[in-house]
Amino acid sequence: MHNDPIIFHIFVIFTGSAILATFALYARQALLVGYIVWGILLGPSGFAIIENTEVINDIAQIGIIFLLFLLGLNLQPQDLLHTMRKTTVVTLVSSLIFTLLGFSIAQAFGFNFLESFVIGVSMIFSSTIIGLKLLPTTVLHHKHAGEVMVSILLLQDLIAIVVLLILQGWGKEGGASLADIGLLILGLPSMIGFALLFERFVLVKLITRFDKIQEYIFLLTIGWCLGMAELAKLFSLSHEIGAFIGGVVLASNPIAPFIAESLKPVRDFFLVIFFFTLGANLDLGILYTVLVPSLILAGSILLIKPFVFKYLMVKLNEKASLSLEIGFRLGQISEFSLLIAIIALHTGIISHKASSLIQAATIMTFVVSSYIIVQTYPTPIAVSDRLRRD
Repeated sequence: MHNDPIIFHIFVIFTGSAILATFALYARQALLVGYIVWGILLGPSGFAIIENTEVINDIAQIGIIFLLFLLGLNLQPQDLLHTMRKTTVVTLVSSLIFTLLGFSIAQAFGFNFLESFVIGVSMIFSSTIIGLKLLPTTVLHHKHAGEVMVSILLLQDLIAIVVLLILQGWGKEGGASLADIGLLILGLPSMIGFALLFERFVLVKLITRFDKIQEYIFLLTIGWCLGMAELAKLFSLSHEIGAFIGGVVLASNPIAPFIAESLKPVRDFFLVIFFFTLGANLDLGILYTVLVPSLILAGSILLIKPFVFKYLMVKLNEKASLSLEIGFRLGQISEFSLLIAIIALHTGIISHKASSLIQAATIMTFVVSSYIIVQTYPTPIAVSDRLRRD
């Protein structure tokens, strides 16, 4: 019906997402909720305006590549080490608790051991988008809270990178092979070594020589990000892992903050498509079959996660009120969980039903958690003037 489906898809995605995002803001919800809902409405399970999501799936994946590149770019080792001792204990203990919680619920609803384990691991992560986007940046009171939250999220993200690495090796043709995983583990240091050498002897010299030409730095950065992503495939790694490594090796460069800021609009463009595609790919027919377990899983996370973080933080001598606030701000499932669900499905590790369970529970926690935060704590989009902070 449409001679150029890509242009039509981009049109309906962004026009509709802008409208749904407006409603999301009035409802005090995260914008990505609007993107996902719009995808559900227009996807094959909704009004089927977009019947074939494969046209935009590959485009959407670029958003995740840029997301992980920017994550690596902001991973300052010195900042992480500052609160590493305290947050490592919190992150590891909470990760074990959330994994056991998700695993137990999945087992109770008849999922097999491996599916239950993937579902459990998916519960570890908290949303960087909700956690940090709803945290005021100009309020003195939140400086320590922000430092602790960033440290926990970074540690969770490192765990997610390892999980994605294992999932990719596990899902190779012929099943789970220790030899395949071994090759992947050997490929990782090879990628890191190449990235460090190239950054030191090529990138730094180019950046230093032409740092005043912003257009060139922007172009060079995108080339480096996507080049590392593509190179990773030669080492049997994923595009996302390559982009993450590419970001990490540039993190200590003084120009890193400029690169991160200039790439945010590019990342956000593709992430809108990613979250739309996520909604469009949800099979409502299967979703109905996991409605009860997803409600229980999401409800358990929303009820338990904040208080687990509070308990662990108080044990490490943080104030109870601050610990509970951090708990609620981290009290949802993550966009990384969505990525794990998709990759595990595509590699055949879990069924469509298990993937839908993770995705449905994640979206539910996005909606409820963001609503609780904006109603209770200072945020840029708080309901009351008293709580609204930029």
